[in-house]
Amino acid sequence: MRIHRLEATAFGPFADRVAVELDQLSDAGLFLLTGATGAGKTSVLDAICFALYGAVPGDRQTAKRLRSDHAAPGVAPEVTLELTVAARRLRIVRSPAWVRPKRRGTGTTQEQARVLVTERVDGTWQPLATRLDEAGHLVTGLLGMNLTQFCQVQLLPQGRFQAFLRADSRERHDLLHQLFRTSRFVAVEAWLRDRRRTLRRDARTHHDRVAGLAGRLSEAAGEPLPAAWDPHDLSPVAEELLAWATDVLARAAQAHADALLETVAAEEADREAHVELERARSHHDRQQRLARARHEHRELTEQEVTHQERSHRLAVARRAATLRPTRAEQARTAREHAMTHQRAVTAMERAATLLARDTLADSELPALHRQVSDRVAQARAQLPLADEHARLEAATAVDRADRDLLSADVAAVEDELATLPDQLRILQADHERARAAGDRLPGARQAAERAATLVEAARRADELTARRTDAEQRWREAVDAAQDLREHWLGIQERRLTGMAAEIAGGLAVGACCPVCGSADHPRPAEAAPDAPDAQAEREARRAVDDAEAERHARHGAVRDLDTAIALAREQTGGRDLAELEAEATRAAESARRLEQEACRLEQAAAGLQEAEAAHEQATTRRSDLVARRAATDAALAERLDRARSIAAQLEALLADTGAETLPQLVEQLIAVEDACREAVLATDERDRAATAAAEARRRAEDCAAEAGFGSLEEIGAAELPDEEITALDDAVRRHEVRLAAVLEVLGDPDLLASEAVPEVDLVAHEQSRHTAAERLSAARAAASRAEERTARLASLGGDLSAAAAAWGPARDQLALVDRMATLVDGSDADNRLRMRLSGYVLAYRLRQVVAAANERLVGMTDARYRLEHSSDRGAGETRGGLSLRVRDDWTGESRDPATLSGGETFVVSLALALGLADVITHEAGGVELDTLFVDEGFGTLDAETLDHVIDMLDGLRDGGRVVGVVSHVAELRDRIPAQLHVRKTRTGSTLHPGGVG
Repeated sequence: MRIHRLEATAFGPFADRVAVELDQLSDAGLFLLTGATGAGKTSVLDAICFALYGAVPGDRQTAKRLRSDHAAPGVAPEVTLELTVAARRLRIVRSPAWVRPKRRGTGTTQEQARVLVTERVDGTWQPLATRLDEAGHLVTGLLGMNLTQFCQVQLLPQGRFQAFLRADSRERHDLLHQLFRTSRFVAVEAWLRDRRRTLRRDARTHHDRVAGLAGRLSEAAGEPLPAAWDPHDLSPVAEELLAWATDVLARAAQAHADALLETVAAEEADREAHVELERARSHHDRQQRLARARHEHRELTEQEVTHQERSHRLAVARRAATLRPTRAEQARTAREHAMTHQRAVTAMERAATLLARDTLADSELPALHRQVSDRVAQARAQLPLADEHARLEAATAVDRADRDLLSADVAAVEDELATLPDQLRILQADHERARAAGDRLPGARQAAERAATLVEAARRADELTARRTDAEQRWREAVDAAQDLREHWLGIQERRLTGMAAEIAGGLAVGACCPVCGSADHPRPAEAAPDAPDAQAEREARRAVDDAEAERHARHGAVRDLDTAIALAREQTGGRDLAELEAEATRAAESARRLEQEACRLEQAAAGLQEAEAAHEQATTRRSDLVARRAATDAALAERLDRARSIAAQLEALLADTGAETLPQLVEQLIAVEDACREAVLATDERDRAATAAAEARRRAEDCAAEAGFGSLEEIGAAELPDEEITALDDAVRRHEVRLAAVLEVLGDPDLLASEAVPEVDLVAHEQSRHTAAERLSAARAAASRAEERTARLASLGGDLSAAAAAWGPARDQLALVDRMATLVDGSDADNRLRMRLSGYVLAYRLRQVVAAANERLVGMTDARYRLEHSSDRGAGETRGGLSLRVRDDWTGESRDPATLSGGETFVVSLALALGLADVITHEAGGVELDTLFVDEGFGTLDAETLDHVIDMLDGLRDGGRVVGVVSHVAELRDRIPAQLHVRKTRTGSTLHPGGVG
C-alpha cells in the first residue's frame, strides 16, 4: 500500500485546509514530520487512520473531539486520502459527526458522520461505497488488516511501543490471536472440549442406564445384586449380569403359576359363602319389615285427632286464600287515599305561605293560579330592558378603562420624547471610549489563550497523577478481590462435593427411580445442611471469579495508560508550577475581558443611537394617534351613560312595592308562586279521585267475604295463613294418609305373616364366613396380579438391560480416544510438558518468527549487544507458558526481564520488536506490500550513537521503494533527514509546510 496524498480541513489542530503530497517525498524515501510539542504531528497520522477506518488510535478516540476548536463555526471537518492498494487507486473522503449552527434561526444541530470511497477507473473516479459499514468492510478487505493491526504494522503510534514488549503471556496471547487469526485453532480446542463433554455425558448416560436397569431389576424381583458387584462400575460383570437377570425372570414365572392355582380355589369358596349369606339376609329382612309395620300403625292411630285438626285448618285457609287479591286491592286504595290527602294539605299550606295568607279554600285555587300566571308573563316581557341596561353598564366600564389606558399611553410617549436626546449623547460618548479598547483586544486574547492552554496542561497533569494513585489502589484491590473470590469458589466447590448426596436426594420424586441405586422407593433420603451450596451457587461463584479477573486486567491497563498521559502533560507545561500558570492566566483573561467589554460597547452605542432616532419619530406619531382615539372614546362614553340612566328609571318603577331588587329576581318570585298554585290544584284533584277509589274497593271486598262464608273482613284476616304454612299443612295431611295406606298393605301380606313361624337366623356368623372367603380371594388375586406384573416388568427390564449393555461399549471406547486428544490439545495432559494449548503453540511459533525478524534489526541498532529470546517457560503468576519474552545481554551473557531495560533501551528493543512483528504480519496478511511506513516519537530517549544506528536501520527500510516517515521534534533528526514536513502551531490553529529535499 502506498499513500499519495492527504488533505484535512477543520481536523485536530488544523483550522483551515492542509495538504500533504507524499508522492513528492517518495524519491527521498525517508522523511521527517517535525514541529513543536502540541503542534499536531500525531494528528497527521490520526487523519490517515481516520480516513481509512473512521477512528484514531489509542485514547484519542474516546475523547470524541476530532473537529478543530480553531475552525470557524460553519466549517465542516473533513479528511481526504488518496492511496494505491492491490494495484487499485482509491480516494477516501470522510467526515466525523459534529455540531454545526442551524441555517435558520438560532441554536445548533447534529451532523452525522459520512464517507465516500471512489476508485479511479479509465481516468474518472467511480463511487464504491457511501455507507460507513460498507466502507469499513471494503478498506479492511483490501488492506487485510483492521485498525489494531494497521497500527502495529504500518503506523507505529506514539507511546505504544513498549505495550507488546512488556505484556504478560495472557495479554500477548490475546494480541497475537487477533493479529495472526488463530481462531480456527481455538475452534479445534473448543470442539474437542465439547466433544469430550458430550461423549463423557453419553458414556455416563449409558453406564447409568445399565446400572439403573440392574438396580430396578433387583428391586422388582426382590433379590439384591451379588455383593461382589460394584454398582458404580459394572463393566467387569456385563456377561454375569445378563445371566443373573435370566435366572431371576425364571423364578418369577414359577411364582406366578402358583398364585394362579390358589386364586381358582379361593373363587369357589367365595361363591358358596355368598349364596348362604344372601339366603339368611332375605329371611331376616321379612321379619324386620313386619315388626316395623306394626310399630308404625300404632303411632298413626295415636296421631288421628291431630290429623283431623290439620285437615280443618287447611280447608279454612284455602277459602281465605281465594279472597287475598280482593283484600290487597282494598288495602292499596286506602293507602293511596291517605298519601294523596297528605300531599294536598302540604301543597295548600305552601301556596298560602307564598301568597301571604293564613288559609286557602279549594274553590279559590283556580282563580289565584290564573292571576299569578298573568303577572309572570308581564314581568318576562320586560327582561330585554334589564339585559340592555347590563350591557350598557359593561360597555361604560370598558370605555372608562380604555380612556384611562389611552391617557397613560399619551403620558408615557411624552416622557419618552423628553429622555431620548440625553440617551443619544451618552451613546456617542460610549462609542468614543470603546474605539481604543477594540484596537488592543486581539493581542490580549492571544495572550489569554496561551496562558489557558498551559494551565489546562498543568491541571491535567495533576489530575492524572491523582487518578494514577487511585487507579493503582483500585488495581491492587482488584488483585486481592480476585484472589478472595477464587478461594471462595474453591470452598463452595469442595462443600458442594461433600453434600452431593443431599443434592441428589433433593431431585428425587415419589415413584421415580433413584439415579444412584435405581430404586423407586426412597425410605431415608439424605438431607442438605442449612448452608449447603447448590450448582447455582457454584456457577455464580465461578462467574464472580471471571468478572474479578477481567476487572484486574482492566485496572492494570488503566495504570499503564495514566503513566503515559502524565509524561505527555508534564512535557507540555515545561515544568512550570500550576499556581504560577493560573495566576498568569487569570491576569491575561481579566485584561482581555475588560478590553472585550469596552469594545462591545462601541457596537451597542451605534445600534442604540439608530434605535433612539427611530424611536423619537415613532413616539411623535403615536402621540397624535392616541390623542385622537381618546377623544372618540369620551364621546361614546357620554352617549352610553344617558341611555343607561333612562332604562334604570323604568326598571325602578316596575320593581316598586314588590320586595325584589332586580327584574330577574321578581320573575323568579312570581314563577315560584305560580308553581305552588299549580301543584295545589293538581294535589286536591288527585285526593278526590283516590277517596272515590278507596270507597269502591272496600264495598267489593265486603261482598266477596260474605259469599265465601266469612262474617267480616277481620274474620278473613284471622283465617289467612302464609303460603308456606298452607303447603306444610297439606304435606303433613298427605304424609299421614300415605303412611297409613302403606302400613295396612304390609300388615296384609301373607308371606310376611308366615315368616313369623320360622326361627331367627345368625346373620353375623354368615357375614363372618363370607368376609373370610372374600379376604382369601382378594389376597390370592393380589398375589397373582403382583406376580404377573413382576414377571412382565422383569421381562421388560431384562430386554432394556441387554440393549443398554450393547450400546455402552462403543461409547466408552470413543470417549477414551477423544479424552486423550482433548487433554493433549488444552495442555493438561502429562505428555504436554509446556502446558501449552494448541492455539498457544501456534502463536509461540509465530512469536519465534517475530523474534527472529526483530533480532535482525536489534543487533545492528545495539552493536550486537541485545537480542530477544522467546521462552516457553511460564512467567510469574502465569498458568500457561509459551509466549514469554526475555532480553539477552551478550556483554554479560545473562537474560533478563524486559522491564529492567532503561527508557532508551526499551524504545530500541520495542521498535525492533514492532518492525519484526510488522514483517511477519505483512507476510501473514497475504503478501500486502507496505510501501509507506510511519514511526511516531520516542527518539528523544536515544543517545547520539544509538540514534545513528536507528536512523541507518530506518533508512534501510527504503529498499524496494518503501517510504518511511519519522515523527519527532528531536533536533538531531532535522540534521540527519533532509526531506522534512514542518507542523507549525499558532493561536488560530496549526499549518503544514514542506521542507527541502537534500
